[in-house]
Amino acid sequence: MDLHSDLHRPPRLTVIGTGYLGATHAVCMAVLGFEVLGVDVDERKIERLASGEVPFFEPGLPELLAKALESGRLSFTTSFEEAAAFGDVHFVCVGTPQQKGSQAADLSYVDGAVRALAAYLDRRSLIVGKSTVPVGTAARLTALVQAVAPAREEVELAWNPEFLREGFAVDDTMRPDRLVFGVASDWAEQRLRAAFAPVIAQGSPVVVTDLPTAELVKVAANSFLATKISYINAMAEVCEATGADVTRLAEALAYDDRIGGRFLKPGLGFGGGCLPKDIRAFKHRAEELGVGQAVAFLREVDAINQRRRARTVDLVRELAGGSLDGVRIAALGATFKPNSDDIRDAPALDVAAALQRAGAEVRVFDPAGMDNARRSYPQLVYGESALDVAAGADVVALLTEWTEFREIDPEAMGAVVAGRRIVDGRHALDPARWRAAGWEYRALGRP
Repeated sequence: MDLHSDLHRPPRLTVIGTGYLGATHAVCMAVLGFEVLGVDVDERKIERLASGEVPFFEPGLPELLAKALESGRLSFTTSFEEAAAFGDVHFVCVGTPQQKGSQAADLSYVDGAVRALAAYLDRRSLIVGKSTVPVGTAARLTALVQAVAPAREEVELAWNPEFLREGFAVDDTMRPDRLVFGVASDWAEQRLRAAFAPVIAQGSPVVVTDLPTAELVKVAANSFLATKISYINAMAEVCEATGADVTRLAEALAYDDRIGGRFLKPGLGFGGGCLPKDIRAFKHRAEELGVGQAVAFLREVDAINQRRRARTVDLVRELAGGSLDGVRIAALGATFKPNSDDIRDAPALDVAAALQRAGAEVRVFDPAGMDNARRSYPQLVYGESALDVAAGADVVALLTEWTEFREIDPEAMGAVVAGRRIVDGRHALDPARWRAAGWEYRALGRP
């Protein structure tokens, strides 16, 4: 093969793993003009995507999937042999969940995907990890790949961490605020630049690093965000003890451009499939490396976040008069954030389940997360709308800040509840408006 001419045509891309990250990456890269093959061991997932169905909720992605399939540039397979023959650059986008019984990341999916692909790699190619992994994984996988692949040292590994925000994943893929390329050679960097040429041409900055630095970027970023969220929630605890108002405190802090207002939002805290497990895995890996003290503060960041859930249950109990036995509660929200159907480590469902265990009759509604919630929390009762679950409720608890919940008319909801009492777990509502409509309004960190 003429390597020189090979470098001057756009690389053909495979995307291993077609979950949230992989499906979004595959679709967007095809729309940007690349030939893309999505690969997964889950035949049902592959069938759904190939027929134009996105198996999760993400605004804008179904339309782009239809466009990508129509262009003929996107196809799907369960065959790693086919992927190896097709692709020049192989993106690994499989999950790294928290291990059962440990805070460490479970790397079995990453290892399995890389090993399965490498067995068929018989020419020069680049494997690019996008999954969030403990630092040192890329070096270990490089040794694994070069031992297994027929092409041996002709196969290289790079790391290109993802920074997708659920609900904004399409924009974050097509117009990222930065691209990080962790590489071990100039050739790997040039292959990555070719694989992201349209994105780079739009002006997204590129940070080129070694492999360990690239592996650290995502966990460092998520640890910082988690710390900022837990910081303002720690201030909410102080505000509750002093009668101060955490929302005014956050507003005053946000004017300081060294601090800024983004993620300085008090409330029920963070959840989802990234921040909680990433900070735990980071802490675990740092301890393995002998630098656990450097990130020991993350234990308290995690603890503050968990306390917000228990404190929200306490607020509902206080509003209900001190006991939750037989109290009817409308829980608005199930997903960990709005514009997503992701319920992984969702504070909303954690609170709803805790309220039920304490004796309350809880009814839940969420605009997108109902199917996932029913599967994972079958013990809870679900309704058809916000007003439906609020009918006859003694207390309403807003637990996910969906726009449709923010826009609820307090008078309309007041007409169906048994008692006008609301706990705003997300500081999403205007207290003056709700109090004017006769509601008893409570929120974390507010008098």
